[in-house]
Amino acid sequence: MLEVLRHQDLEGVMASVVRYFGGVKLGAGGLLRAYTDAVAQALLVGHKIALIPTIQITCSVPYALEGMVRREIELAQAQLLDVAHGSVVTLTLSLPQHVCADWVARLNEAGMGRLTWIKTHAMDN
Repeated sequence: MLEVLRHQDLEGVMASVVRYFGGVKLGAGGLLRAYTDAVAQALLVGHKIALIPTIQITCSVPYALEGMVRREIELAQAQLLDVAHGSVVTLTLSLPQHVCADWVARLNEAGMGRLTWIKTHAMDN
């Protein structure tokens, strides 16, 4: 069963097969084939979802830039996690790690240095 999973290049996947004894003894080879086939059939119909490493970042922006930052969040297909309105707007979001550096650089340029990045940390998916 493990070899079937390894050939699919899957990570973090577990397979479990339950066989109810129906009076027919399959032997070691028959059991191996039955279990392997069960896992292979499940993988054929199962949906595979790619795990994309994300990063959570928080930034403070003046009210005048809130709309621009929200548009950029949408364009990057990032997830807005929290918004706090005080003397400035504080936005917490998560986005794919591979686009983070370019996205932050683009926002820094568009915001002309008026954005403040508070914290950044990787998230487990």
